Amino acid sequence: MNMHNEPIVAIDGPAGSGKSTVAALAARVAGLQFISSGAMYRAVALQALRGGVGLANREAIIALAAALDISFTTDADGTIRTFIGSEDVTEALRAPAVGQISSVIAAIAQVREHLVDKQRQYGINGGIVMEGRDIQTVVFPDAEVKIYLEASAEERARRRWKELRAKGVATGYTEVLHEVIERDRQDSERDASPMRAATDAVKLNTDGRTIDQVVADIVQLIRDKRSMLAENREMRD
Repeated sequence: MNMHNEPIVAIDGPAGSGKSTVAALAARVAGLQFISSGAMYRAVALQALRGGVGLANREAIIALAAALDISFTTDADGTIRTFIGSEDVTEALRAPAVGQISSVIAAIAQVREHLVDKQRQYGINGGIVMEGRDIQTVVFPDAEVKIYLEASAEERARRRWKELRAKGVATGYTEVLHEVIERDRQDSERDASPMRAATDAVKLNTDGRTIDQVVADIVQLIRDKRSMLAENREMRD
């Protein structure tokens, strides 16, 4: 059982459910540290691409995960930045090529083992919001706040399609929808930590809801848990 003064908030959900956006905003509003587990897998993918390591070379990819030196910072304006060593790789991690292979890399059990160990280190003292696809089931099964975001494949594809168009990437909605459905299949069927909601997770459907509405729900859950933690401390004292 965790004995933190501040909660661990674990937010999971499929690609495009909005978890990265709302988790970062909720962390900022609640005054907690945001950690992106997805960025960690993309960081391994980036290192593999830069080093010319093919997906077939599993041992080399596992070694990259074991040696990964990754950290997160928050700018004064709330911007979350990701570093590999001293290099700011925030933008590099968003490259389509990185995203395309990160899901394959995340399915390698030994990669997940190394990165889960690193993720748990961030939560030793509580006070974090971490998002991903197995945070509330594998990484922090005892998290004080567990949230599983849901959204239809069509809604998630529309969001991704608009995002790509805004960046000048020419792609069709149908193609994006196919990628979303395939990503769901890979994440749900993988042997290592398949994507699913914890039995005690609060499920939030984001279809047709604004970011602010979802963030408000999450922040309220955090506030409720903080009150409970404070009451427990008073009882112990």
